[in-house]
Amino acid sequence: MGFDITLHDKMPDVVLYRQDKHWIYFIEAVTSTGAMTPQRVLDIQAMTRNVEAGKIFITAFPDPDTYKQFSGDLAWETDVWISAHPDHMIHLDGTKFLGPYR
Repeated sequence: MGFDITLHDKMPDVVLYRQDKHWIYFIEAVTSTGAMTPQRVLDIQAMTRNVEAGKIFITAFPDPDTYKQFSGDLAWETDVWISAHPDHMIHLDGTKFLGPYR
C-alpha cells in the first residue's frame, strides 16, 4: 500500500482497504487513544505520504454522550460512527460523505 506498520507507529486501531474504490479507512476507537483530531489526521497523513489510495478518517464512539465529550476536538472532513446507532454516520463537512480526505 505504500507504508510500513511497526509496533511504534501511531497507527489507528483499525486500518481497512476497500479495493473496488481504492480507499483506505483509518478508524480510531475514541476509548483507546482518542479521536481523529486535526493533529492526528496530520500524523497519519505523514506516515502514509506514499499511499496513493484515498484516505478516510473515522472516529468510533460507543454512545452519543461520549461523542458529545469529544465533538469539539474532531477534525473537519472526518467521519463519526456511534455503535449505539450502527446504521448511521456523521460526516464533518457538507460537501461529501464517506470519501477520501482531500
